[in-house]
Amino acid sequence: MIHFYHVTKKFDRYSTALQDVTFHIEKGEFTFLTGDSGAGKSTLLKLILRQIEPSEGHIVVNGRNLSAMKRSQLPYFRRDIGMVFQDFKLIERMTVFENLSFIMTVLNVPPKEHKKRAYGALRAVNLAHKLDAYPLQLSGGEQQRVAIARALINDPLILVGDEPTGNLDPDLSNEILQIF
Repeated sequence: MIHFYHVTKKFDRYSTALQDVTFHIEKGEFTFLTGDSGAGKSTLLKLILRQIEPSEGHIVVNGRNLSAMKRSQLPYFRRDIGMVFQDFKLIERMTVFENLSFIMTVLNVPPKEHKKRAYGALRAVNLAHKLDAYPLQLSGGEQQRVAIARALINDPLILVGDEPTGNLDPDLSNEILQIF
């Protein structure tokens, strides 16, 4: 699923985020990436999403060589990846349903499927009863579960989290990891 081959990422001649990284994550594997602040974890995730490109080496995600991918292909490539951020990135002026529906609109899901998919994704994270709530009416743990539902809404091949439990207490962190 995800293959890094001798990947190096330098931001300038003084700043190397990753140096000669090679690894493989196969379909169905659950992998944690840990390290100190500044160790390159977020850089690695940005490389997987091709938000940035490596300075050296190459990356293959879901059978696609990211170096050979045209910019116009990126939105379609990213549809197969669900991303959960530490800071949720929910739109505060939209309800939970509207946040999920917005993503489905971007993904060209027919409007008649929005409610069914949103309800299914929210049921998976035990929040189906919060469909009409606004993000600020939710606890931090609930907001994170909505962010996970958003990442799951398109049934992605790959689910990636950038410190998805970083702002949560240990009990909520455990709950989030169980959902993953």
